[in-house]
Amino acid sequence: MYAAKRNLADQYRRTAISARVAEADPHQLVAMLFEGATQRIRRAQACLDQGEIALKGKAIGEACAIIGHLNGSLDHEAGGQLATNLSSLYDYLIRRLTEANLHNDRAALSESLDLLGEVEAAWNSIPQAQRSAVPS
Repeated sequence: MYAAKRNLADQYRRTAISARVAEADPHQLVAMLFEGATQRIRRAQACLDQGEIALKGKAIGEACAIIGHLNGSLDHEAGGQLATNLSSLYDYLIRRLTEANLHNDRAALSESLDLLGEVEAAWNSIPQAQRSAVPS
């Protein structure tokens, strides 16, 4: 019974996310990637605290994949130095998350969450009028 309820909850969550993606503009899509990555890092922290090492690794892997997508979406031609700096930050985050995974390093998870949170906050603070002009 529990597995069936969990499957229904997972299906509902996937449907809700699909609907959000379908209705999102490019700025919102990037915001959703930030949200997803920070959720995965928080999940990794909780899994580490609970001794769920395999689930911690899965959450970190998902966070790294999302950050990789953020990095891949950068427009280096339009974004110039900002895109280069963000790419370096994303590379650093993936390295720190990998270290966190290998060494069960809570400090590396916290650092990654803090850094990504700063970029996410800056992204979300871009005024609506300027969002279409901002390269992702």
